Amino acid sequence: MDSQASVVRDAVGPDDPLVALTLGSIYAAAPTPPPKPRRPSPPTPPPSPPASATRRRLNDSAPGPRRRPGIDPPPCDADADADGKPAPFPWATERPARHHTLDSLLSRDVTSVEGEARCRRCNHTATVAYELAPKFREVREFVVANRHSFDDRAPDAWMNPVLPDCAACVEKRCMWPVIAAEKAEINWLFLLLGQMLGCCTLDQLKYFCKNTGRHRTGAKNRVLYYAFLEMCRQLEPRGPFDDTVADDNAFLHT
Repeated sequence: MDSQASVVRDAVGPDDPLVALTLGSIYAAAPTPPPKPRRPSPPTPPPSPPASATRRRLNDSAPGPRRRPGIDPPPCDADADADGKPAPFPWATERPARHHTLDSLLSRDVTSVEGEARCRRCNHTATVAYELAPKFREVREFVVANRHSFDDRAPDAWMNPVLPDCAACVEKRCMWPVIAAEKAEINWLFLLLGQMLGCCTLDQLKYFCKNTGRHRTGAKNRVLYYAFLEMCRQLEPRGPFDDTVADDNAFLHT
């Protein structure tokens, strides 16, 4: 056996390619792979805000208390400043839809209230004057006599007012009151004394109630009812027109 192995070794020379093809030579001949690129280090996070910093909610543009919609209290009368315009009438104040009391007007010799009316037949325009105290007494007596039947709705007498007669064409009940296009210039007291507030549109009545803190939703007869009561209450604050106080002096519901 030894002789045969030696014969084989002698037959295979050092220059034989099989001798050179070893495992080490194979690894040595393989190309060296390029080095892997280094991963970039993660960015350093910003420093945490101090404990006293204000936290903001998503979609908030500025910090501050958040208000729930629809629950903000309405501004009180003391905060509702006038817009700087003078009073449109001697019986009105500088604030829209606000008037002096009856006693205050009489003490300043304001005894009559005037307004314009136009005939719906001949288009004649005339000035109509009402005596303040007697005409308001008529409205007051009507409220006292019918207050238990109103049910928060204006009666037909207010919804369909009796208009003055026309002196030019002698047409009966055809003088429609001239109502200013600018709501702040409407002659509310003139319309009250003539019991012609029902000639106003629903939008005009809502304007009045909005500026006096009255309820202003619903049909026209409901808004007109509140406008009449508020107008009377401004003239006589302690009269039978306050439907929020349950006493002998208040406007009570059945």
